[in-house]
Parts: sequence; C-alpha cells; structure tokens
Amino acid sequence: MGWLGLFILWLPAMAVFPAGAAEAIPSQKPNFVLMVSDDMGYADLGVQGGRDIPTPNLDALARGGVRFTQAYVSAPLCSPMRAGLMTGVYPQRFGHEFNCESYEWGMSREHPTIAERLKPLGYRTALVGKWHLGFAEPHRPLARGFDEFYGWLNYARPFYPDRPAGRKENEWMRNNEIVVEKEYQTDAIAREAVDFIRRSQKEPFFLYVAFGAVHDPIQPRRDTLDNLGGIPDPKRRAMAGMLVPLDEAVGRIVGALRQHGLERHTLVVFINDNGADPGRASSNGNLRGFKRSTYEGGIRVPFFMAWPGRLAAGTVFDRPVIQLDIHPTLAAAAGLNPGPTWKLDGVNLWPFLDGRNAGRPHQTLYWRIDQRMAIRDGDWKLVRTADYAPGTRPRMRTYAADLSDAELYDLAKDPDEKHDLARDPVHAQRVAALKAQWQAWSRELREPFPGPK
Repeated sequence: MGWLGLFILWLPAMAVFPAGAAEAIPSQKPNFVLMVSDDMGYADLGVQGGRDIPTPNLDALARGGVRFTQAYVSAPLCSPMRAGLMTGVYPQRFGHEFNCESYEWGMSREHPTIAERLKPLGYRTALVGKWHLGFAEPHRPLARGFDEFYGWLNYARPFYPDRPAGRKENEWMRNNEIVVEKEYQTDAIAREAVDFIRRSQKEPFFLYVAFGAVHDPIQPRRDTLDNLGGIPDPKRRAMAGMLVPLDEAVGRIVGALRQHGLERHTLVVFINDNGADPGRASSNGNLRGFKRSTYEGGIRVPFFMAWPGRLAAGTVFDRPVIQLDIHPTLAAAAGLNPGPTWKLDGVNLWPFLDGRNAGRPHQTLYWRIDQRMAIRDGDWKLVRTADYAPGTRPRMRTYAADLSDAELYDLAKDPDEKHDLARDPVHAQRVAALKAQWQAWSRELREPFPGPK
C-alpha cells in the first residue's frame, strides 16, 4: 500500500490511532519541522519527569502527539549524532565516529541527507542553528541540500552577541557569509525559524532547527533567572536559564505554524542529541552514565513527534527507536519509498505507529566510539564504556575490540543498569553471542577519521 494509506489503517489495540483520530492525508505534500536540542538531560523536561524547570511548550508538544520512551541516538556525541540524523545511516559506517572539527573532514557525501532527498520533490529547505558536519564549503549546509542556512559551522558559539566567538567557524553565518547578530542565540534561532515559516507557505518545506542550548558556554538569558530562584544549585539554575528560552523558542515556532494555518499540515519532530553533560548539572534521572558514555544516560534521549489530526495526542511508544529512523520516516511521509537500495540503518516508523506492524522497529541496535561500545538485542544490552564522575571525561584512545570487561544488563528489569549479569554462568552463552554479533557489525565499519587531539 502506498504512503497515502499510512494514516487510515490502524489497529485499535495499539492505541496509537484510535477511531476517528487519523484523517486522510491531503494531496499537497506535508511540511516538516525538525528540532534538535543540545546536551539536554533525559529527565530535564517536565514531561520526562523533571520537576524544577518550567518547560510548558515542550511538554505540550510531547503530550500532543507521540512520546518515544526508549529513543536512542547512534552516538553519545554531537557531530556523529547529527551525521546519522541527516543520512539515516550509522555514522560509524562512513568513518564519522568522532566530532568533526577540522577543514580536512566533513560528513561523507556517499549518503544523501534528508534535505537532498526532499529537494527534488519541490521542498524548500532551511537550517537554522548548529551544523557541526564540516567547515569547508563542499561540506557546508548549502552543499548538502539546504536552500538557506543561518547559524554557525562549529560545535558551539557564545549565546550573547557581545562575547568573542573565538574561531571563525563559531561566527554567525547567513548562507556562506559571516554576519553580525544582535540577539541572544536561542532567540535569534527562533526569530529566523519563524520568519522562514512565514515566507514558505506556498510550497512544502523542511525546516531543521538545531539549537545550541543547553551546550556550553553556560550563558543563561539574564531575565530568566528571576523566576528560577527556587533551584538551589547555581549550576543547574544557570542551565535552566538556557533551557527556558529554548522552551519559549519551541512555543514560538509551533505558534507560527498555528498562526499561518499550517499546524495540521506539518509534522513536528523534537529530539535531543545525546545524554546530559556531567559538568552542566543536567539530569538523566535514574539512567546511568552521561554524554560520551554508552550507558543509557549517554544514548537514550527525549524524542517526540506531533501532527494534529494524524498522530493521536497522548500516545506513548515504548519500543526502541533511534534517530536514524527520522530520515526514512520523513521521506515516506513525503511520498518516497525508502527501500533497500537506500541502504539505510533507520526504518520508516509509520507502519509501527499506524498499527500495521505490531513488532519492534529494531531487534538490534549498535554503538561504537573508540573503546566504548554497546549492543542492544531485544531487551538485553552488552556494554563497555566509562562510567565517570561529573566534570571528567573518558580519555580518547585508539579503538581495540577487547570485550573481556563488557557488562550485561536486562533492560526490561534493570533500565538503570545497576546489576551486571555478565559474570553469571547462566548468561555466558548470551554474552558470547552478543560479543560475536557486535564484532561482526564492527568489522563492517569504516576506519574512523581522526577525532579531536
């Protein structure tokens, strides 16, 4: 069946599309707004269990559609996560295992980005915010399918316009030209996103909004701190002073869709890029580990999809998904067929959301970043990582496939990874099988390009 039937077939038992919730898709192609936050913790939002930071707009977005409670990213690090998001392919397959921070390297051109897939269909495409996938012009957004770019090329820049940017790759750019920005970073991103929506009502559009918050430098918007005095930890209060403007920006963007009558014709996706950074007082709740770790706290993230009239409000999807799935899911909604020839690792989620497929989108998921690894097969996870204290980072080392100290967890019973079962003789065969399965996948991967020294 073609994509037009995706939202009118459903199984009542799935409770994703209850009777009357799904409408026929209009003949005009839908719009897409993809928003990504940076270094937020799994439990910082109210809808994710947070209690101390007001996030009404993100909470409303999550409750207005589908909230994925076992959502992963393919790397616990900024740049490779974004490479997988854009391509739908494990970034390790094309050597993008570390952050991309030099002119010599950029995201591989062998796999099209989702923007490059959508442009031939008549989509207007724009990126506002952080790129972090290459500095040289052949690797910049305009060369990878985007009609417009307003943001910066590197991993982070100051939030206040009067603070020095440092490297030229941290400067604000409009397309390929450096410009002067006068607003607080998150507010400027919201302004540009809203303006793009205003200018793009006559053709389908793909808007990628990549926030810098709550990545460092920790520079809260000053006016927000007046209402956050109830947070005793000064570090967390400062981080909250960055998260509140992000939440307001999401509200402005969704409000622009509503203002222009586009809300029911736009799929909005929100995801975070990796787990909380231990030095910034973000919270992963009970999940173990942080950013750069392959424990759940490094790779499990908030992930929501909202589309009024297409996705039933209040839906919770509790099976494992990964950010790689966003590429084929958007492509399918636009009328493309993300079949085997695309060689994607992500899967089209619509059959799992409309009830035609009651199984798991993924039986097995994989991770590798230098000497850290993980494999999740069903509910069993084998992991080798660094469980480090806040304020420290694991040392980058040349990769070695020694899994003798890998740990085993049953995530169905132990999602917080507190009880290592790898040394239990009962599970010896399972451990050996998971090691062999991961090593076979690892052998398929490209040699990683150099990470930061």
